[in-house]
Amino acid sequence: MIQRRIVLLSAAGLASAFLLAACGSSTEKASTATNPGSAVPVTTAASEPVTSAPTASETATSAPAGSGDSGSGHMATTTMVTAQAVKGVGSVVTDDKGMTLYRYDRDQATPSKWTCAGECTKTWMPVIVQDSVQTKGVEKSLLGTVHRNGMKQLTLGGWPLYRYTGDTQAGQTNGQAKGNLWYAVTPSGTKSTLTG
Repeated sequence: MIQRRIVLLSAAGLASAFLLAACGSSTEKASTATNPGSAVPVTTAASEPVTSAPTASETATSAPAGSGDSGSGHMATTTMVTAQAVKGVGSVVTDDKGMTLYRYDRDQATPSKWTCAGECTKTWMPVIVQDSVQTKGVEKSLLGTVHRNGMKQLTLGGWPLYRYTGDTQAGQTNGQAKGNLWYAVTPSGTKSTLTG
């Protein structure tokens, strides 16, 4: 009887030790940042850029489906960028489908760094490129890429580029000045400050 209790207590002790060890051993380093404009902390892996959730004014009510990014939103691809005059916003850059491309004020140009991730990319799709990109009216030397989850996001003047899901036809600029953070990008990489 005493041996049975000892065996049971030993087994319980070992199980507790394993549970405590499992709870206390995390090899992922994380940093916590506060999302500007909100008191909600955002936790990100140390090697990833800080993410920011879009505000209600930045999100679309019905976003069309796109190709997934391992559960972290949608992506847009292009093989060409073109400078195009668009009514109300002047000369802006469009992709190979004629869709307006945007930049995000919370991103960074030097060095190139994206901050729109997760839910944000369901509304603002990062523009992903495979190899070389053709240009028309855009200085090729201003183009570059920044790594995004094993893919290459296109940059212009250092700024990561996005496509807005609220633009459903070529030439639309429905994302212009959304949340006072998103702007159509000009051929020089600056943001268009005009609103139509």
